Amino acid sequence: MFTPLEGRTVLVTGGTKGIGKGIAGVFAKAGCNVVISGRDAETGDASALELTRRGGGQVAFCPGDVARGEDCRRVAETAVEWYGGIDVVCANAGIFPDTKLVDMTEEDIDAIFATNVKGSMLTVQACVPHLERSGRGRVILTSSITGPLTGFPGWSHYGATKAAQLGFVRTACIELAPKKITVNAVLPGNVVSEGLDELGEEYSAQMAASIPLGRLGLVEEIGAAALFLATEEAAYITGQTIVVDGGQTVPESLAALQAM
Repeated sequence: MFTPLEGRTVLVTGGTKGIGKGIAGVFAKAGCNVVISGRDAETGDASALELTRRGGGQVAFCPGDVARGEDCRRVAETAVEWYGGIDVVCANAGIFPDTKLVDMTEEDIDAIFATNVKGSMLTVQACVPHLERSGRGRVILTSSITGPLTGFPGWSHYGATKAAQLGFVRTACIELAPKKITVNAVLPGNVVSEGLDELGEEYSAQMAASIPLGRLGLVEEIGAAALFLATEEAAYITGQTIVVDGGQTVPESLAALQAM
């Protein structure tokens, strides 16, 4: 059994839907006080109410845009005001528009880097003083297999941001180690969520066929990996990545799966 996390405070950016909501739900079920942030207040309030009703810890919503340093600081300070501190920050907020390189505008590139890379860095920066006071601070980024390990047409800018997050992890973990803060990342594969739904049933079926376990992942399974990295038992793990993809990145081709 892992040491209980009950009563600890967790901030999950982009926690109003998709993987972020799944992460928030797992921490809430473990008895944590969870603050979710996002840009859509209506969705955020509804998600916080839903997750709270499921039982476990309290879930509250605080609006904010991770691309704005002022918002990141306000959200962190609000979490401290509500629950007395921050023990874990899950820098999860991200966007993944589909645009081929030849069609990509400068604005497209700026927008995705502002949320996925700048947003992660600003979120962590805003939480560092509170994580240090915790004495057991945990930083967990939601990266992706796309970029660090794989590629997919239309996502060159997305893949670049996800790879950049890992570059951040590997130096931030060194800088924050003296403050007793660990920094790690979870790399999800294809997961059932609103974002994946937008890509259509054909895409989902093709992806499932390329996964050795034969199915798409669940948001709660990403949340479970994040929860582990927040435990006392993971205190000696920092600067690392956990791939949660059902084995998708292992076969060298579809032929390897067909041979089974």
